[in-house]
Amino acid sequence: MAQSETTTAPMSTSVDMTHPQIMKALSGLMLGMFVAILSSTIVSNALPQIISDLGGSQSSYTWVVTAALLSMTAATPLWGKLSDLFSKKLLVQISLVIYVLGSVVAGMSQNTGTLIACRVVQGIGVGGLSALAQIVMAAMISPRERGRYSGYLGAVFAVATVGGPLLGGVITDTEWLGWRWCFYVGVPFAIIALIVLQKTLRLPVVRRDVKVDWLGAFLISAAVSLLLIWVTQAGDSYAWISWQTWAMTGGSVVLGLLFVLVESRASDPIIPLRLFRNKTITLASAASLFVGIAMFSGTVFFSQFFQLARGESPTMSGILTIPMIGGLFVSSTVSGQVITKTGRWKAWLVSGGVLLTAGLGLLGTLRHDTPYWHIAVYMAVTGLGLGMMMQNLVLATQNQVAPEDLGAASSVVTFFRSLGGAMGVSALGAVMAHRVTHYVQDGLTALGPKAAAMSQGGAAGGGIPDLDKLPAPIREVIESAYGHGVGDVFLYAAPFALLGLVLVVFIKEVALKSKPAVHSPAAASQEATAAEVTDAAVKA
Repeated sequence: MAQSETTTAPMSTSVDMTHPQIMKALSGLMLGMFVAILSSTIVSNALPQIISDLGGSQSSYTWVVTAALLSMTAATPLWGKLSDLFSKKLLVQISLVIYVLGSVVAGMSQNTGTLIACRVVQGIGVGGLSALAQIVMAAMISPRERGRYSGYLGAVFAVATVGGPLLGGVITDTEWLGWRWCFYVGVPFAIIALIVLQKTLRLPVVRRDVKVDWLGAFLISAAVSLLLIWVTQAGDSYAWISWQTWAMTGGSVVLGLLFVLVESRASDPIIPLRLFRNKTITLASAASLFVGIAMFSGTVFFSQFFQLARGESPTMSGILTIPMIGGLFVSSTVSGQVITKTGRWKAWLVSGGVLLTAGLGLLGTLRHDTPYWHIAVYMAVTGLGLGMMMQNLVLATQNQVAPEDLGAASSVVTFFRSLGGAMGVSALGAVMAHRVTHYVQDGLTALGPKAAAMSQGGAAGGGIPDLDKLPAPIREVIESAYGHGVGDVFLYAAPFALLGLVLVVFIKEVALKSKPAVHSPAAASQEATAAEVTDAAVKA
């Protein structure tokens, strides 16, 4: 599939291409990005039905979400490094194939073990698509122009992130489809993306004698995986302060130190440590960690709020989150257009940090009876903040690195964002479970011993209640507990957004380059050499 890419002369982009030509070249990429994000969010509203049909437990419920996030996070740096060594177009296509295979088998799962394993495979493919989308765009478009197109990617991200739960709810509520189609629905889009990519995306391939740092890839994957397993299970399978905690966190730290040692000696490291000598890259990566916590926690816990605190259907719970889509869509698109015209980006990052912190703080006041228009405003503010920060942190990083480090630097920011999301969902989910149990017990105590006896096996016992089967007084207690519990989660997430804002303030604004990364002198020389070799091979 990549042969046409190696036999095609490097095409001009940015100043040499019209806007329609660039959009045509990016169409398959944006479709692949849509598929990647959709697969991560579409199951959120369908999970209760999925786990029930497959006879799973509360632990299975958690792992269906975490498994995909874990593999996506661990695989991201490897995809980024591979993009610096091999055909970016081929890697995007491989990512799509991995995603399709994982999705098809996931839809046929007969037990939760198979489903979780398939979610791991899906996560590997999605990690590639998420990282490579930004990398491919950076290879084609100058940083100055990239703000505009990053806005388009941000808009695609917004629709898929919040539209996924809505689509999943509709599919689950439709009798002649069922939850298995939550996994099948992305497959046709992925196949179309494969075809479009083959016909529209043309990038030069720079051949280099390199050695993939497999040991580094293994160590960072193992360190992240062990850390996320600990966060997922702590407070459930064992106490937060326990020997398991010390063993897992200690093991993760040791693996992390070994990774740093290996990378410092590797001839071609998966994450060049010298990148972190750049203050902008270090600050942007740390800020992305906190943005990830806010971004993923919003999509996961809104579903639970609307279904369990307000009694809405899966479909309606998706519809009610539209204000967040609107905020993210508008801010990512508008900020991208303005950055392209002015070349200034820091004000957008700072403004996004302020809005994100304020939005999460306001969402911290949520209760089950909060007027919806209040909730809609809070969601819109949060979405505006996310849209201004998410893509522009990547843009600021890409503007700081040499062409040969573009993939690694881009994937580092994406890696930290995914890591923040995985840890945020796991840790804040544990916090919410604890707070909900506390509020339920308080509410039932107020109703008397008879009410407490009727609630056995419900939320007070750690399960997910069926609100329709509960008497009115107990149902109100459960809804109030979930409303207050989700509000607490957002309140706990707000300080992380504030930390992200503080980090962004210290990022030094550097004028955006007017040439795409592949047009730098060093890269141009490499491209010329590659083109000459290719022409000679064709003539031979």
